[in-house]
Amino acid sequence: MTTAPSAPRAPRTSIALPGPRAPMTPRAPAAPATPATSPAPTATTSTGSPPATAWGVPLLGRADVEAAAARIAGHVRRTPLLAGPAAAELRRSGRGLLLKAEHLQYSGSFKLRGAANAVLALGARRIVTGSSGNHGIALARLAAPLGAEVTVVLAGGAHPAKIAVIKALGGRTVRVPGGVAERDARARELAEETGAVFIPSSDHELVVAGQGTVGLEILAEAPDTETVYVPTGGGGLLAGVCLAAYGHPVRVVGVEPAGSARYARSLAAGHPVRLAPGDTVADGLRGQQPGAVPYPIVRDRVDDLVTVSDAQILAAAALLRRRGFEAEPSGAVALAGAIRADRGAGRSVAVVSGGNTKTALMAAAASATPSRTHCTT
Repeated sequence: MTTAPSAPRAPRTSIALPGPRAPMTPRAPAAPATPATSPAPTATTSTGSPPATAWGVPLLGRADVEAAAARIAGHVRRTPLLAGPAAAELRRSGRGLLLKAEHLQYSGSFKLRGAANAVLALGARRIVTGSSGNHGIALARLAAPLGAEVTVVLAGGAHPAKIAVIKALGGRTVRVPGGVAERDARARELAEETGAVFIPSSDHELVVAGQGTVGLEILAEAPDTETVYVPTGGGGLLAGVCLAAYGHPVRVVGVEPAGSARYARSLAAGHPVRLAPGDTVADGLRGQQPGAVPYPIVRDRVDDLVTVSDAQILAAAALLRRRGFEAEPSGAVALAGAIRADRGAGRSVAVVSGGNTKTALMAAAASATPSRTHCTT
Protein backbone atom coordinates (compact mmCIF):
# COMPACT_ATOMS: atom_id res chain seq x y z
CA MET A 1 0.00 0.00 0.00
CA THR A 2 1.38 3.40 -0.84
CA THR A 3 0.27 6.97 -0.85
CA ALA A 4 0.71 8.98 -3.99
CA PRO A 5 4.06 10.83 -4.01
CA SER A 6 3.68 14.56 -3.59
CA ALA A 7 5.53 17.30 -5.41
CA PRO A 8 8.31 19.22 -3.59
CA ARG A 9 6.84 21.74 -1.22
CA ALA A 10 7.75 25.26 -0.17
CA PRO A 11 10.11 25.36 2.82
CA ARG A 12 8.59 25.60 6.31
CA THR A 13 10.36 26.24 9.57
CA SER A 14 7.89 24.91 12.13
CA ILE A 15 4.62 23.08 12.58
CA ALA A 16 1.91 23.58 15.17
CA LEU A 17 0.65 20.56 17.07
CA PRO A 18 -2.16 19.71 16.93
CA GLY A 19 -3.91 21.55 14.08
CA PRO A 20 -6.71 20.99 11.63
CA ARG A 21 -6.20 18.13 9.21
CA ALA A 22 -4.69 19.22 5.92
CA PRO A 23 -6.06 17.71 2.70
CA MET A 24 -4.16 14.71 1.40
CA THR A 25 -3.23 16.50 -1.85
CA PRO A 26 -1.38 18.76 -1.64
CA ARG A 27 0.20 17.94 1.72
CA ALA A 28 1.17 21.54 2.55
CA PRO A 29 -1.06 22.32 5.57
CA ALA A 30 -3.30 25.27 6.11
CA ALA A 31 -2.41 27.59 8.97
CA PRO A 32 -3.79 26.29 12.27
CA ALA A 33 -7.11 27.90 13.14
CA THR A 34 -7.14 29.50 16.58
CA PRO A 35 -10.50 29.55 18.40
CA ALA A 36 -11.83 33.09 18.80
CA THR A 37 -11.95 32.74 22.57
CA SER A 38 -8.39 31.47 22.90
CA PRO A 39 -5.50 33.71 23.88
CA ALA A 40 -2.79 34.45 21.35
CA PRO A 41 0.27 32.22 21.57
CA THR A 42 3.20 33.55 23.55
CA ALA A 43 6.68 33.85 22.08
CA THR A 44 8.41 31.87 24.84
CA THR A 45 7.64 30.20 28.13
CA SER A 46 9.25 30.82 31.51
CA THR A 47 11.30 27.65 31.06
CA GLY A 48 12.60 28.66 27.66
CA SER A 49 10.62 25.96 25.89
CA PRO A 50 9.32 26.45 22.32
CA PRO A 51 6.34 28.74 21.77
CA ALA A 52 2.92 27.23 22.45
CA THR A 53 -0.20 27.23 20.36
CA ALA A 54 -3.59 28.15 21.80
CA TRP A 55 -3.98 24.47 22.70
CA GLY A 56 -0.85 24.59 24.87
CA VAL A 57 1.18 22.29 22.59
CA PRO A 58 4.66 23.44 21.53
CA LEU A 59 5.57 24.39 18.01
CA LEU A 60 8.15 22.07 16.51
CA GLY A 61 10.56 22.97 13.74
CA ARG A 62 14.02 22.39 12.41
CA ALA A 63 15.40 24.71 15.10
CA ASP A 64 14.26 22.21 17.75
CA VAL A 65 16.20 19.47 15.99
CA GLU A 66 19.28 21.69 15.82
CA ALA A 67 18.94 22.45 19.53
CA ALA A 68 18.68 18.74 20.24
CA ALA A 69 21.85 18.08 18.23
CA ALA A 70 23.77 20.55 20.40
CA ARG A 71 22.29 19.15 23.62
CA ILE A 72 23.07 15.49 22.96
CA ALA A 73 26.43 15.88 21.20
CA GLY A 74 28.44 14.51 24.10
CA HIS A 75 26.15 11.53 24.65
CA VAL A 76 25.59 10.05 21.18
CA ARG A 77 27.70 9.00 18.26
CA ARG A 78 27.60 10.86 14.96
CA THR A 79 27.12 7.72 12.89
CA PRO A 80 28.62 7.39 9.40
CA LEU A 81 27.01 7.15 5.99
CA LEU A 82 28.29 3.93 4.48
CA ALA A 83 28.13 2.49 0.99
CA GLY A 84 25.18 0.20 0.60
CA PRO A 85 24.64 -2.91 -1.52
CA ALA A 86 25.87 -2.80 -5.09
CA ALA A 87 23.50 -1.62 -7.82
CA ALA A 88 23.19 -5.15 -9.17
CA GLU A 89 21.95 -6.40 -5.79
CA LEU A 90 19.37 -3.62 -5.63
CA ARG A 91 18.18 -3.88 -9.24
CA ARG A 92 18.97 -0.18 -9.69
CA SER A 93 21.50 1.95 -11.54
CA GLY A 94 23.25 5.27 -10.99
CA ARG A 95 24.87 6.49 -7.80
CA GLY A 96 23.44 3.75 -5.64
CA LEU A 97 22.27 3.78 -2.06
CA LEU A 98 23.91 4.95 1.14
CA LEU A 99 23.15 3.53 4.57
CA LYS A 100 22.91 5.67 7.71
CA ALA A 101 24.57 3.37 10.20
CA GLU A 102 22.49 3.86 13.36
CA HIS A 103 23.14 0.22 14.22
CA LEU A 104 26.56 1.53 15.29
CA GLN A 105 25.00 3.96 17.79
CA TYR A 106 26.21 3.51 21.38
CA SER A 107 23.02 1.79 22.57
CA GLY A 108 22.69 -0.21 19.36
CA SER A 109 19.94 1.97 17.87
CA PHE A 110 18.86 5.52 17.00
CA LYS A 111 16.67 5.54 20.13
CA LEU A 112 19.55 6.94 22.17
CA ARG A 113 19.12 10.31 20.43
CA GLY A 114 15.54 11.00 21.49
CA ALA A 115 16.07 9.49 24.92
CA ALA A 116 19.11 11.67 25.57
CA ASN A 117 17.38 14.84 24.40
CA ALA A 118 14.41 14.23 26.68
CA VAL A 119 16.39 13.17 29.76
CA LEU A 120 18.87 16.04 29.49
CA ALA A 121 16.26 18.70 28.75
CA LEU A 122 13.93 17.59 31.54
CA GLY A 123 16.61 16.86 34.11
CA ALA A 124 14.72 13.67 34.93
CA ARG A 125 16.01 11.50 37.78
CA ARG A 126 13.12 9.02 38.01
CA ILE A 127 11.92 7.83 34.62
CA VAL A 128 9.22 5.46 33.42
CA THR A 129 8.78 4.41 29.81
CA GLY A 130 7.02 1.87 27.64
CA SER A 131 9.30 0.20 25.15
CA SER A 132 9.72 -2.72 22.78
CA GLY A 133 13.32 -2.83 23.97
CA ASN A 134 15.62 -0.38 22.21
CA HIS A 135 14.22 2.78 23.82
CA GLY A 136 14.42 1.08 27.21
CA ILE A 137 18.03 0.08 26.54
CA ALA A 138 18.85 3.67 25.56
CA LEU A 139 17.31 5.10 28.73
CA ALA A 140 18.97 2.49 30.94
CA ARG A 141 22.34 3.26 29.35
CA LEU A 142 21.88 6.97 29.99
CA ALA A 143 20.55 6.60 33.51
CA ALA A 144 23.52 5.28 35.45
CA PRO A 145 26.00 8.07 34.57
CA LEU A 146 23.31 10.67 35.30
CA GLY A 147 22.26 9.13 38.60
CA ALA A 148 18.75 8.44 37.34
CA GLU A 149 16.44 5.46 37.89
CA VAL A 150 14.58 3.89 34.98
CA THR A 151 11.57 1.59 34.90
CA VAL A 152 10.71 0.04 31.55
CA VAL A 153 7.26 -1.41 30.90
CA LEU A 154 7.29 -4.11 28.21
CA ALA A 155 4.50 -5.93 26.40
CA GLY A 156 4.29 -9.67 26.01
CA GLY A 157 6.14 -9.80 22.68
CA ALA A 158 9.29 -8.05 23.92
CA HIS A 159 12.54 -9.81 22.98
CA PRO A 160 14.01 -11.61 26.04
CA ALA A 161 17.54 -10.60 25.10
CA LYS A 162 16.57 -6.92 25.09
CA ILE A 163 15.00 -7.32 28.51
CA ALA A 164 18.24 -8.90 29.73
CA VAL A 165 20.26 -5.90 28.56
CA ILE A 166 17.93 -3.44 30.30
CA LYS A 167 18.35 -5.40 33.54
CA ALA A 168 22.12 -5.68 33.10
CA LEU A 169 22.32 -1.89 32.73
CA GLY A 170 20.47 -1.45 36.02
CA GLY A 171 16.97 -0.80 34.74
CA ARG A 172 13.81 -2.09 36.39
CA THR A 173 11.41 -3.97 34.12
CA VAL A 174 7.66 -4.53 34.33
CA ARG A 175 5.87 -6.97 32.02
CA VAL A 176 2.23 -6.52 31.00
CA PRO A 177 -0.10 -8.59 28.80
CA GLY A 178 -1.45 -7.16 25.57
CA GLY A 179 0.17 -4.95 22.96
CA VAL A 180 1.82 -1.56 22.67
CA ALA A 181 -1.31 0.35 23.70
CA GLU A 182 -1.65 -1.60 26.95
CA ARG A 183 2.07 -1.26 27.60
CA ASP A 184 2.06 2.52 27.24
CA ALA A 185 -1.13 2.91 29.28
CA ARG A 186 0.48 1.01 32.17
CA ALA A 187 3.66 3.07 31.87
CA ARG A 188 1.68 6.30 32.15
CA GLU A 189 -0.18 4.97 35.18
CA LEU A 190 3.04 3.89 36.84
CA ALA A 191 4.64 7.29 36.27
CA GLU A 192 1.64 9.00 37.86
CA GLU A 193 1.63 6.57 40.81
CA THR A 194 5.33 7.03 41.55
CA GLY A 195 5.83 10.68 40.58
CA ALA A 196 8.33 9.72 37.88
CA VAL A 197 8.72 11.44 34.52
CA PHE A 198 7.10 9.53 31.65
CA ILE A 199 9.30 9.54 28.55
CA PRO A 200 7.56 7.62 25.75
CA SER A 201 9.47 5.95 22.97
CA SER A 202 8.20 8.29 20.22
CA ASP A 203 5.18 10.42 21.18
CA HIS A 204 6.99 13.32 22.82
CA GLU A 205 8.26 16.62 21.42
CA LEU A 206 11.77 16.23 22.84
CA VAL A 207 12.02 12.63 21.67
CA VAL A 208 10.93 13.55 18.14
CA ALA A 209 13.42 16.42 17.99
CA GLY A 210 16.22 14.15 19.18
CA GLN A 211 15.43 11.49 16.60
CA GLY A 212 15.45 14.20 13.94
CA THR A 213 19.21 14.61 14.40
CA VAL A 214 19.55 11.51 12.19
CA GLY A 215 18.13 13.60 9.34
CA LEU A 216 20.36 16.58 10.09
CA GLU A 217 23.45 14.41 9.84
CA ILE A 218 22.33 12.81 6.58
CA LEU A 219 21.65 16.14 4.88
CA ALA A 220 24.86 17.70 6.21
CA GLU A 221 27.03 14.86 4.91
CA ALA A 222 25.15 14.18 1.68
CA PRO A 223 23.23 17.35 0.75
CA ASP A 224 22.53 15.97 -2.73
CA THR A 225 20.37 13.20 -1.26
CA GLU A 226 17.12 12.94 -3.19
CA THR A 227 15.27 10.39 -1.04
CA VAL A 228 15.57 9.22 2.56
CA TYR A 229 13.89 5.95 3.56
CA VAL A 230 12.92 5.83 7.23
CA PRO A 231 11.65 2.82 9.22
CA THR A 232 8.34 3.68 10.83
CA GLY A 233 6.85 2.34 14.04
CA GLY A 234 5.58 4.91 16.51
CA GLY A 235 6.68 7.56 14.03
CA GLY A 236 9.19 9.49 16.14
CA LEU A 237 12.09 8.92 13.77
CA LEU A 238 10.00 9.60 10.67
CA ALA A 239 8.57 12.81 12.17
CA GLY A 240 12.02 13.91 13.28
CA VAL A 241 13.50 13.40 9.82
CA CYS A 242 10.53 15.32 8.38
CA LEU A 243 11.38 18.24 10.69
CA ALA A 244 15.04 18.12 9.70
CA ALA A 245 14.01 18.12 6.03
CA TYR A 246 11.96 21.34 6.16
CA GLY A 247 13.49 23.81 3.69
CA HIS A 248 15.27 21.01 1.79
CA PRO A 249 13.97 19.41 -1.43
CA VAL A 250 14.69 15.85 -0.25
CA ARG A 251 11.87 13.30 -0.44
CA VAL A 252 11.07 11.59 2.88
CA VAL A 253 9.59 8.09 2.60
CA GLY A 254 8.31 6.17 5.60
CA VAL A 255 8.54 2.38 5.48
CA GLU A 256 6.18 0.24 7.59
CA PRO A 257 5.79 -3.51 8.10
CA ALA A 258 2.73 -4.64 6.14
CA GLY A 259 1.19 -6.08 9.31
CA SER A 260 1.46 -2.79 11.23
CA ALA A 261 0.84 -0.06 8.66
CA ARG A 262 -0.72 2.39 11.07
CA TYR A 263 0.50 5.55 9.29
CA ALA A 264 -0.50 4.44 5.80
CA ARG A 265 -3.92 3.47 7.11
CA SER A 266 -4.30 6.71 9.06
CA LEU A 267 -3.34 8.99 6.18
CA ALA A 268 -5.69 7.10 3.89
CA ALA A 269 -8.50 7.56 6.44
CA GLY A 270 -7.65 11.19 7.04
CA HIS A 271 -7.28 10.74 10.80
CA PRO A 272 -5.30 8.54 13.22
CA VAL A 273 -6.59 4.98 13.35
CA ARG A 274 -5.82 2.29 15.91
CA LEU A 275 -4.95 -1.20 14.72
CA ALA A 276 -5.11 -4.46 16.61
CA PRO A 277 -1.72 -5.67 17.90
CA GLY A 278 0.29 -6.70 14.85
CA ASP A 279 2.69 -9.56 14.30
CA THR A 280 5.89 -8.82 12.39
CA VAL A 281 9.52 -9.88 12.52
CA ALA A 282 10.30 -6.18 13.02
CA ASP A 283 9.60 -6.30 16.76
CA GLY A 284 10.47 -2.63 17.26
CA LEU A 285 7.80 -1.45 14.80
CA ARG A 286 4.64 -2.96 16.27
CA GLY A 287 2.95 0.28 17.28
CA GLN A 288 -0.84 0.22 17.03
CA GLN A 289 -1.57 3.87 16.22
CA PRO A 290 0.24 7.09 15.32
CA GLY A 291 1.32 9.30 18.17
CA ALA A 292 -0.31 12.67 18.77
CA VAL A 293 3.01 14.48 18.26
CA PRO A 294 4.39 12.61 15.22
CA TYR A 295 1.13 12.24 13.29
CA PRO A 296 0.53 15.83 12.12
CA ILE A 297 4.20 16.27 11.22
CA VAL A 298 4.15 13.12 9.11
CA ARG A 299 0.79 14.03 7.62
CA ASP A 300 2.00 17.44 6.50
CA ARG A 301 5.53 16.65 5.31
CA VAL A 302 6.05 13.00 4.37
CA ASP A 303 6.20 12.35 0.63
CA ASP A 304 5.31 8.69 0.54
CA LEU A 305 4.64 5.65 2.69
CA VAL A 306 5.42 2.13 1.58
CA THR A 307 4.80 -1.20 3.26
CA VAL A 308 7.04 -4.25 3.18
CA SER A 309 6.38 -7.88 4.01
CA ASP A 310 8.25 -9.95 6.58
CA ALA A 311 9.90 -11.83 3.70
CA GLN A 312 11.16 -8.55 2.23
CA ILE A 313 12.42 -7.43 5.65
CA LEU A 314 14.32 -10.68 6.22
CA ALA A 315 15.78 -10.54 2.71
CA ALA A 316 17.02 -7.00 3.37
CA ALA A 317 18.52 -8.07 6.71
CA ALA A 318 20.33 -10.93 4.97
CA LEU A 319 21.63 -8.52 2.34
CA LEU A 320 22.95 -6.25 5.07
CA ARG A 321 24.69 -9.15 6.78
CA ARG A 322 26.43 -10.04 3.53
CA ARG A 323 27.72 -6.46 3.47
CA GLY A 324 28.97 -6.76 7.06
CA PHE A 325 26.09 -4.89 8.71
CA GLU A 326 24.77 -6.50 11.91
CA ALA A 327 21.18 -5.26 11.67
CA GLU A 328 18.11 -6.52 13.48
CA PRO A 329 14.94 -6.95 11.37
CA SER A 330 13.55 -3.56 12.43
CA GLY A 331 16.83 -2.01 11.32
CA ALA A 332 16.49 -3.52 7.83
CA VAL A 333 12.99 -2.21 7.12
CA ALA A 334 14.10 1.02 5.42
CA LEU A 335 16.39 -0.90 3.06
CA ALA A 336 13.53 -3.25 2.23
CA GLY A 337 11.46 -0.18 1.33
CA ALA A 338 14.23 1.28 -0.81
CA ILE A 339 14.58 -1.97 -2.71
CA ARG A 340 10.85 -2.13 -3.28
CA ALA A 341 10.59 1.50 -4.39
CA ASP A 342 13.56 1.19 -6.81
CA ARG A 343 13.62 4.84 -7.86
CA GLY A 344 16.64 4.44 -10.11
CA ALA A 345 19.61 6.76 -10.51
CA GLY A 346 19.07 9.36 -7.77
CA ARG A 347 21.08 9.41 -4.56
CA SER A 348 19.13 7.71 -1.76
CA VAL A 349 19.78 6.97 1.91
CA ALA A 350 18.19 4.20 3.97
CA VAL A 351 18.39 4.43 7.75
CA VAL A 352 19.67 1.22 9.33
CA SER A 353 17.98 2.03 12.60
CA GLY A 354 19.19 -0.74 14.92
CA GLY A 355 21.70 -3.53 15.34
CA ASN A 356 20.45 -5.21 18.49
CA THR A 357 20.50 -8.75 17.18
CA LYS A 358 20.56 -11.66 19.61
CA THR A 359 24.35 -11.95 19.30
CA ALA A 360 24.88 -8.23 19.88
CA LEU A 361 22.49 -8.18 22.82
CA MET A 362 24.18 -11.12 24.52
CA ALA A 363 27.51 -9.34 24.21
CA ALA A 364 26.01 -6.10 25.54
CA ALA A 365 24.48 -7.86 28.55
CA ALA A 366 27.75 -9.60 29.34
CA SER A 367 29.74 -6.36 29.25
CA ALA A 368 27.23 -4.13 31.08
CA THR A 369 28.33 -2.74 34.43
CA PRO A 370 25.30 -1.27 36.20
CA SER A 371 25.80 1.03 39.14
CA ARG A 372 22.83 -0.34 41.09
CA THR A 373 20.77 -3.48 41.40
CA HIS A 374 17.73 -3.92 39.19
CA CYS A 375 14.47 -5.43 40.29
CA THR A 376 11.77 -7.02 38.19
CA THR A 377 8.02 -7.11 38.63
